[in-house]
Amino acid sequence: MKPAELKKIKTLLNKPQKIVILTHWSPDGDAMGSSLGLSNYLLKKKHQVSVITPNDAPAFLSWMKGSAKVCEATKELEKATKLIQKATLIFCLDFNSLKRIDKLGALVEVSGVPKIMIDHHPQPDAFADFMHHSVKACSTCELIYTFIEALGDKKLLDKNIADCLYTGIMTDTGSFRFPSTTADTHRIVAALIDAGAANAEIHSRVYDDSTEDRLKLLGYSLCEKMVILKEYNTGYISLSEQEQKQFNYQKGDTEGLVNYILSIRGMKFAAFMSERDGMIKMSFRSKGKFDVNLFARNHFGGGGHVNAAGGFSNEKLEKVIEKFHALVPGYGKELKTLNKK
Repeated sequence: MKPAELKKIKTLLNKPQKIVILTHWSPDGDAMGSSLGLSNYLLKKKHQVSVITPNDAPAFLSWMKGSAKVCEATKELEKATKLIQKATLIFCLDFNSLKRIDKLGALVEVSGVPKIMIDHHPQPDAFADFMHHSVKACSTCELIYTFIEALGDKKLLDKNIADCLYTGIMTDTGSFRFPSTTADTHRIVAALIDAGAANAEIHSRVYDDSTEDRLKLLGYSLCEKMVILKEYNTGYISLSEQEQKQFNYQKGDTEGLVNYILSIRGMKFAAFMSERDGMIKMSFRSKGKFDVNLFARNHFGGGGHVNAAGGFSNEKLEKVIEKFHALVPGYGKELKTLNKK
C-alpha cells in the first residue's frame, strides 16, 4: 500500500467509525481468521465493528474470538443490509470481486463510504477505494498482520488477534507446506506465537475435530469415488447430494479432500466436485506450474490461485464429470511434461 493511502486510512481510523467487515461465500480459515483478527484489532481501537458473512462457516472455526457475533446473511439478511447501509467504513477481506459475496455485493457497490480491500487473489476488480493487495502473500491473514504493522499498531497484537491470524495462515498454507509459504511467513508466525497464538492447540481445533460420519465420508470418497486418470497425472472425486446426506454431511466435512489426490505419487492435477443446493461446486488443486486459476476461469466460472482455485456449474453432476473428462486431454501435453520433471 502506498504511503499516501496508508496515511488516509490512519486518518479514518483516528476517529470512531461504524465498520463492517465482509468476506467471501463459504468462508474458510483464512476468510474467518482475517475477518475476526481484524475485528478484534479494530475493537481495541474503540470502533464499532460488525463481521458479515454471506453464508455459514464450518463449525471447526467457531472457537475464534468474535465468532458468536458474526452476522450470517443467509439467516439475517435484513440485519446485514442495515449494517452495511449504516456503515461509515467497509473492509472487504479475502475476495477481489463483489460477485464473491452474493447478494451483499450490490449493497457494497452502491454504498458511498470508503472501502478497503485486503486480499491476495490475482486480478482484483476495481471496486475499492484502497487496496492492500499482494499475490505473493500466502494468505489474507498475512496481509492483515502487515496492515496492522504498517499502521504502527503491532503492540496491540494479543492472543485473540494472534490466534485468528495464525489460523488463517496455517489453513491457507496447508500447515506451511505450500509453495506460498516464505521466510516472511515464518517470521510473521513467530511474531504471532510471541503474541500468544497457541499453535498446537489451534492445529488440534481445526484438524482434530472430526465426527465419525466425516471420517466415514472420507473413507467412502477415497475408496469408492476417487478416479485416477494416470495418462494425465490427474484425479478427481465427485459426490452427489444424496451421497453426502448418507453420511450426515455438515459444512466443512469435505474440506481438504481434494488434497489427498495430490498426495499420490506423480499426481499433478486434482479436482473435487460436489452437488449442493442444485449446483455443482468444484475445488481444483495442482502442483508445479499447472494453473488451476486459469482452468477454473476458462471453464467453470471461477478462479483463485495458480495452485488452488474453485469453480461451479449449474449442470447435472454427470454432465460436469463428462465435461471434465473432455477438457483434461486438451491439457495433456502440459500435464505429461510436468510429470517428467
